[in-house]
Amino acid sequence: QAQVMESGGGSVQAGGSLKLSCQVNEFIFSTCGVAWHRQAPGKERELVSIIAKDGSTTYADSVKGRFTISRDNTKVTVDLQMNNLNAEDTGRYYCAACMYGGTYYRHWGQGTQVSVSS
Repeated sequence: QAQVMESGGGSVQAGGSLKLSCQVNEFIFSTCGVAWHRQAPGKERELVSIIAKDGSTTYADSVKGRFTISRDNTKVTVDLQMNNLNAEDTGRYYCAACMYGGTYYRHWGQGTQVSVSS
C-alpha cells in the first residue's frame, strides 16, 4: 500500500485555483514533515513548499503569496491550495514525506498533473 498518495490535479485557465491533497498514513503524519515538489516538462524537479510536523512552513519564491500548504488533522492530509495559477505552474506535482540527509525523502507519491492554460 502506498504510503503517500496525491490527488486533486487537473486543468485550469490562468488565474484559476486548484487544491492538491497528499494522503499519508498516521505514522508519517505525526512524525514527519511533508513537502510538495513539481516538475515541469524538460525541467528538473523543484521544491514548492514544505510543512514541518510542528506546522511551520516554507515556500519557493515563485509561489509565495499564491500557494498555501496546510495540515488537515481530521483527514490526515497535507493540502496545497494554489491560487492565481499561471502557465509556469504547469507540471507534475509530487508529495514527499520524511526528509533525511537534508534533501532526500523516504516516501514519494506518484504525482498528479496540473495544467494551466494562458
